[in-house]
Amino acid sequence: MRSSDFVPMRNTDWFNYGGLYRDVELFRVPKVFIKSLKVHLIPDGKFNRITFKAELDGSIGNEPLTFSIPELGICEDVRPKDCIASVTVTANPELWTPDNPKLYKVTAEYGKDIVSDKIGFREIKTKGTEILLNGKSLFLRGICVHEDDAELGKTTNQEDIIRRFSHAKTLGCNFLRLAHYPHHEMVSQLADELGILLWEEIPVYWAINFTNKATYENAENQLLELINRDYNRASVILWSVGNENLDTEDRLKFMSKLAKAAKKSDPTRLISAACFVNKEERTIDDRLIEHLDIIGINEYYGWYIREYDEIKKIFAHAEVTKPVIITETGADALSGNHGTTEDLFTEEQMEEVYKNQVEIISKVDYIRGLTPWILYDFRSPRRQNYYQKGYNRKGLIAQDKKTPKLAFYILQEFYRSIQNKEENS
Repeated sequence: MRSSDFVPMRNTDWFNYGGLYRDVELFRVPKVFIKSLKVHLIPDGKFNRITFKAELDGSIGNEPLTFSIPELGICEDVRPKDCIASVTVTANPELWTPDNPKLYKVTAEYGKDIVSDKIGFREIKTKGTEILLNGKSLFLRGICVHEDDAELGKTTNQEDIIRRFSHAKTLGCNFLRLAHYPHHEMVSQLADELGILLWEEIPVYWAINFTNKATYENAENQLLELINRDYNRASVILWSVGNENLDTEDRLKFMSKLAKAAKKSDPTRLISAACFVNKEERTIDDRLIEHLDIIGINEYYGWYIREYDEIKKIFAHAEVTKPVIITETGADALSGNHGTTEDLFTEEQMEEVYKNQVEIISKVDYIRGLTPWILYDFRSPRRQNYYQKGYNRKGLIAQDKKTPKLAFYILQEFYRSIQNKEENS
């Protein structure tokens, strides 16, 4: 449903479908059932304590709730209090990483109800301008993705998601930004199994009514539902509270409140947002940064702004103490349209933008991740010209989800060089 009170509002840059496009599932449960199960590694740098928490629904008795991870020899009986059972145990799990996506079967049992999940254990944190996974610094080699398909529309399936991951891995990615709304729950489940880190976000996007209480309530509800749904997913390392909103007092109040709500609900992950650079002051100084763990920056120098000198000055002048991810950059090109590097919508012009961007970004130490816009061309009704024809053409792969453009290989080479450095360090 599209409404001026909801997020996103009516002004979007993707095909904002309506109707039911996700699975609807019905479950038969006993009178007393396990409503939620949340499990995580204590983020203290020691990697040896696991916390279990389960919420029950119904009139509970005196029997204990049992948490277990058979592979780790864990079996704990806990008596619920006010329908909540929780316990922290000592363990030494094999840590989850993109190169080794180890998952454990975790079970909670109460009365006639049993809930199981496959869960990986890892720690994500920042130190200065570094991003640390299990205590080791890493560069997030990423790409943005939308849910859009010529045949499936807004719906998706396992085949489509695995193709997305396969292309991302061929590109050299260890990270995906799921733009600009909660993607299908199957995405994070498969990312856990295949070893892909994820940025997940809610559509606090462009023209949001930041003064409307109902709009905030809708945004917070989407955020908390997303956190609850994917709490156990090792692949999810970042919650984003929005994208491309101007730095105003009302926006600061709205989005900082969302950031606090996310951190309160899930203190084990990082918080970010995709912000603008300050073109006038030539720096990175969004006031929301104070409330973020990682600074997301959208910049399209070389495309919407043709000269690169300004972004070089911005990066040089910025005084940041937190990691930066370039959450969007890129250029449009119609697949198969060739010409010079000065001709708009040619693959050569897009390729040139990527060459310049990776050269500039590679020289900035505090930039610790990159998610160019975007993996595939996707539908956007507002994009109407001879080359776009209702599509955003910034995809590194054409709308057929088969044909790479020239820029694909520029980013692939850049990511392979970063990966080689990390492996040899």
